[in-house]
Amino acid sequence: MNYTIFWLVALVLFIAIEIATMGLTTIWFAGGALLAVLAAALGLPLTVQIVLFFIISFVLLYFTRPMAVKYFNKDRVKTNAESLVGKQAIVIGEIDNLQGIGQVTVGGMEWSARGSADGIKLPVGSVVNIVAINGVKLIVEEKK
Repeated sequence: MNYTIFWLVALVLFIAIEIATMGLTTIWFAGGALLAVLAAALGLPLTVQIVLFFIISFVLLYFTRPMAVKYFNKDRVKTNAESLVGKQAIVIGEIDNLQGIGQVTVGGMEWSARGSADGIKLPVGSVVNIVAINGVKLIVEEKK
């Protein structure tokens, strides 16, 4: 039995998913399906087609994905929250990790905040550096 049609459908499906998501998710499998189409067209056994599909997909994924992600995502605009890391904020509600309280303002917006180290209280009016984001809370440390 010839599986050329099966592999062509798989190829089109992988390409359609890639176009819809634009997230470099299935393009590697499309490459594997393309080689499987060629193997099916040459009349190679199904096991060879499947092995080629998996090997080529894995090789493409392993060797080209890191480069592709690096070059395709270099112009990605950071989200509002991501762009806050490295900026300064002003404490408007005492930060106390033990009590689980704290608020800061940065760029005219109020955020819940926690200190980067436990046991340290940051009083209202302190200037802090934003070092990370955990969920919806900014992780801050006292400006040095």
